[in-house]
Amino acid sequence: MISIIVAIDRNNAIGRNNDIPWHISADLKRFKSITMGHTVMMGRNTWESLPFKPLKGRRNIVISKSMTAVEGMEVAKSVDEAIRMVNNEDVFVIGGEQIYSQTIGHADRLIVTHVDIEAESADRFFPAIDMNIWKVIDESPFERECGLGYRYVTYERR
Repeated sequence: MISIIVAIDRNNAIGRNNDIPWHISADLKRFKSITMGHTVMMGRNTWESLPFKPLKGRRNIVISKSMTAVEGMEVAKSVDEAIRMVNNEDVFVIGGEQIYSQTIGHADRLIVTHVDIEAESADRFFPAIDMNIWKVIDESPFERECGLGYRYVTYERR
């Protein structure tokens, strides 16, 4: 199963200057608990933005035409190659913008944190979630942390 895991603002923003424009500790803990023990797939910019590399306890695949593998990280030259590498395992696509755009057509599930803000100067965005393609299968109550409101929504392909 291919799942996309992402946090987005009201305008589908996901990033600014290769960083997440908000900090929600509970969301980071949830991300870790959901992806732990599984394969994570990401683009080069997402890899470079990680404070600690590789993400421990997970198989890390980076999609890049120019990178070479290092300890704890494998490289795929394309999304199709990365999908072949996972061989029907559960995989979590973790960003960024280009990789989300290239994998949303392959995804079975979207695990989305909807953050109730409009990130200033955002420069990276998640594709629109087309409700003709996706249906909500789980939704958390609205929560707050450090003044930020958010909720978790899981979508499944119709």
